[in-house]
Amino acid sequence: MKSLAGNQAQHSIAGATVDELLRAIETEHPATRGWILDERGVLRRHINVFVNGELGAQDSHVESEDRIDVLPALSGGA
Repeated sequence: MKSLAGNQAQHSIAGATVDELLRAIETEHPATRGWILDERGVLRRHINVFVNGELGAQDSHVESEDRIDVLPALSGGA
């Protein structure tokens, strides 16, 4: 996802909810469209969002000093 978001791992974006932040990323970096939110604007099930290290949701409230991590789910095994 980093390569789709301007080859940057960190972004400073204003918003009151995780949803607003994710939509702002899509607006600023159109290549991310469809990778985080689906065609209905819903967080894809293989994407996890953490707010200050705690699992968050699309409607989670955020403050300006909060850290939001957007990570693809990992799976597998041997």
